[in-house]
Amino acid sequence: MPPTLASVVRNTSLHLTVLAGADHLERQVRWVHTSELDDPTPFLEGGELLLTTGIKLGKAAAQLQAYVHRLADAGVVGLGLGVGLSHTEVPQALVDAAAQRGLPLLRVPEATPFIAISKTVSAALAAEQYEAVTTSFEAQEELTRAALGKDGATAVVRRLAARLGGWAALYDGSGALSAVAPDWAARRAGRLAAEVDRLRRRPAPSSAALQGRAPGIDTADEDYVVVQSLGADRRPRGFLAVGTEDRITPTERYVLNAAVALLTLTLERSRELRQAEERMGAALLGMVLAGEVDTARQVATGLFGGLPEGTVRVLVAGASTGAAPEAAEALGELGERAEQAGGRVGERLLVSRENGAHGPRLTVLALDNGAAHRACLGAVEEHDGLALGVSAPSGLEEAGTAFAQAERALAVALRGGRRSVDHEEVGAGSLLPLLGEQAVTAFAEGLLRPLREHDRTARGDLVASLRAWLSRHGQWDAAAADLGVHRHTLRYRMRRVEELLGRSLDDTDVRMELWLALRAGEE
Repeated sequence: MPPTLASVVRNTSLHLTVLAGADHLERQVRWVHTSELDDPTPFLEGGELLLTTGIKLGKAAAQLQAYVHRLADAGVVGLGLGVGLSHTEVPQALVDAAAQRGLPLLRVPEATPFIAISKTVSAALAAEQYEAVTTSFEAQEELTRAALGKDGATAVVRRLAARLGGWAALYDGSGALSAVAPDWAARRAGRLAAEVDRLRRRPAPSSAALQGRAPGIDTADEDYVVVQSLGADRRPRGFLAVGTEDRITPTERYVLNAAVALLTLTLERSRELRQAEERMGAALLGMVLAGEVDTARQVATGLFGGLPEGTVRVLVAGASTGAAPEAAEALGELGERAEQAGGRVGERLLVSRENGAHGPRLTVLALDNGAAHRACLGAVEEHDGLALGVSAPSGLEEAGTAFAQAERALAVALRGGRRSVDHEEVGAGSLLPLLGEQAVTAFAEGLLRPLREHDRTARGDLVASLRAWLSRHGQWDAAAADLGVHRHTLRYRMRRVEELLGRSLDDTDVRMELWLALRAGEE
């Protein structure tokens, strides 16, 4: 702690006498400044013990009162008047003014040089800085040993709480509490969920200081709280919160920064291990989807802890075309959220990330309605541009079929501007109700516009001819009979449709899209 006026006064070698403001001697002295100006405040920063012989102060009570007011307003913590030069004793008007403003006033005897007071304060400040550096190094060594131990991040949290004389909490990348010390602080740490969630949406590293109080904590347990995100590549990998009875000191700030650095390194090291596990998990998922379940189970039992057993679902997430880069990046976060949720309850899952012809994709095989399944559904709602397709419940042996179901559901979600679509919805009836009305209208109008424009200005009803041909599954005679035209006429019209659309009607996907557009126009 910096020296206080009380510690300066207690130094018997200085022979200082307190004439006013004795109730405020616990004020910290940041520096000693000597000035004979009647207004030295432009040269002050606050926190100074000001020394003067009062050469220019005058003797009028109004002048002395104005002088004291200026010093008090500037944040001066104390005034020392040297007697024996311009003043044989401290003027009573100065004593009264200092008492009125609560400004400690010290009588400095002629035998005490100002430099002696300056040296006393400088020595105390130097001692404080040395103690801060020593304490910081000791704390760094202690925290480093904790980080390298078997408990890792949890041990760092415990040591940090003890060093700060308060409590500390560590959260994972999803904002879930993963470690807290002491144990009684779990309730307080749990009430910071909203603040952690705000930091989770900002690039790391970032921090928030809750000036004065932790939200939601009873008045008797008020804390000063600092929350810091942890991460080295702008994506938060975790969060650290500390609570103390008083605002943290500069020395405690050094200790906190050391803990943040160590926890960040620990999380990044863990991330490298997770990346290796992800590559293994992706390989296992590929084997399961290819039907090689027995082989995947044998490999996973020895190296991966086993496969998800029981009823599972396949979830496929993707970013819509033209989505912001942040949306594609959010797929990685979605996968992490699923893994963290499953890890907290010991739930096994398989995750794979890849960039395909349709952009980045995330595939998750998880227990039906398990923690990872629910985490994916929740996470996709938080990011614009992301969509999720969910398969029907199945066993591992049918995972390949479930994957195809999830992909189809994802396609419906992306086209309809929906956040998630379940396979049961796709198979329950018409596809059109699953698609947003605006999306359907825009899709149909854009695709069929060349045909409608042709029908307005030229002979031949191409839209009606296309509808009849598609409804008869490409059977020329049946479609021509429905239209009341010769099949050669219908063939000519279909060639004209292909020319105007620039697409081949031999393509099954093209036929599906045209039928969807025609049906949308009927709704």
